[in-house]
Amino acid sequence: MWIVLAPDCLSSLPVLRHSSRMPRFGLLLALFFFAAGILRTPAKILWSDPASRAIHATPGGSDILGGAIRRDDKASDVLYFKFRVDPLSDAADEPYYALFQLCETNGYRLGVGNALEAWGYSAAYTAEWGPSNKPAIYGSDGDEFNLKSAHPEAEGLGKFFPYELPSHDKPRTIVFRVQYIPGAEDLITVWLDPDLSHGATAESQPENLTTKFKANASFDEIRLRQDGTGGLRHDGGNGWIFSDMAVATSFEDFVVVRFWETWWFRGLLVLSLFASVVASVRFSEKRKYQLQLQRAEQESALERERARIAQDLHDDLGSSLTRISLLGSLLRAEKDNPEQIEINAQKISQSADQTVRALEEIVWAVRPGSDTLQSLVDYIAHFANELYEGNPTRCRLDMPNDVPVQHLPPDVRHNIFLIVKEALTNVSKHARAAEVQLQLKVTPAALDILITDNGRGFDVNAAVATGKRNGLENMRRRTATVGGALTLTSEPGRGSRMEFHMNFRG
Repeated sequence: MWIVLAPDCLSSLPVLRHSSRMPRFGLLLALFFFAAGILRTPAKILWSDPASRAIHATPGGSDILGGAIRRDDKASDVLYFKFRVDPLSDAADEPYYALFQLCETNGYRLGVGNALEAWGYSAAYTAEWGPSNKPAIYGSDGDEFNLKSAHPEAEGLGKFFPYELPSHDKPRTIVFRVQYIPGAEDLITVWLDPDLSHGATAESQPENLTTKFKANASFDEIRLRQDGTGGLRHDGGNGWIFSDMAVATSFEDFVVVRFWETWWFRGLLVLSLFASVVASVRFSEKRKYQLQLQRAEQESALERERARIAQDLHDDLGSSLTRISLLGSLLRAEKDNPEQIEINAQKISQSADQTVRALEEIVWAVRPGSDTLQSLVDYIAHFANELYEGNPTRCRLDMPNDVPVQHLPPDVRHNIFLIVKEALTNVSKHARAAEVQLQLKVTPAALDILITDNGRGFDVNAAVATGKRNGLENMRRRTATVGGALTLTSEPGRGSRMEFHMNFRG
């Protein structure tokens, strides 16, 4: 059942009014959940008893309805009854009855379950008997009517057929409809194990589940009865279990609607799919934008790296080659002065060595395979050994044996190397130290570099203030560029100490 809401009705709902503070999508969701709560008419279950009741040897039974509902001979409406049964034994050799019994003023009316003489799922106290039945032997028990079943017994099994014998561990659900006729026999329709899935109706039930007859169905009590042969012996089976009993005004009230079959769940699923599509599109666009931004950053970084390489080529190689050229000219000019030729030749050799080292650094800096922490550690060790080869200062290296796999961008790797290079070169040129120690400590999270010497030391603050040590300022600038921390300590006559620390970015 659907309810149509007029526009002025929506405006009267303060929670659902549109405001600038509520997004349109939020308003749509609010309307949807409001409708989910009110647009469906609740099931008209007049009475229910979901408990399981084991019935055995109860010939008279006792009322379980408690006066909740009643109908007399003047009634003209329609009621639907439902119950579930589980026989505790298979069909017995002796006949027995087990009935969901309608009673009126202590008189038995229509009963549904297993009639005394039927020996199968059937109705008792009917106004007519079925084609496979006979009039009841005991007049007080009324007539019987077998129920059609989708699982009838094989021909020749039992006295009468077709019918289905009650069997243990084969529970069945029974639904019957009573169309009350004032002053006459009521019209009864019984469905044995009907289809109660989503969308099922009384009209959609197959013919082999549907049985129709007439009976008096007036009642003011409902009793659950079970007994043996004619009430004289109580050995007719082990009883029945009745459960999930209810009385309603519509067949659809008994239909089992799982939450994923409801209209509101399907509507919510559609909204969720729509929201997922919107979110996917937004995510895709955002991802595309991030990739474009990342590509632009990579291109910018590449341009910066190219500019740095060009600057290094100009500053290092250019100046070194220019110096070699000038020294070569001096050699020609001083060809008659052997001592000066020797001095200039040594200078040319030194400049050539510096040029080769600078070229080697540039090649290492631009080589793609060098963008790792391991490559940085190896090259620092290589540089230190070359720098102090033949130098009176002894260089002691303390390098890690196991370096974690860690990617380092070219600019970060190059700046760290230049910091170490500056520190080692300063010791080599100015410290007059007997020993310098280079120590690297690496963890998966950070890099620590320590360079100490036992040279003559210097006043750090005075050196920076007078501008005599531009290299120190360059080291601090490069440290800030890579996001690290640098500490320089030194005193005249007590050597110097450089500590560098950098955390790896996630």
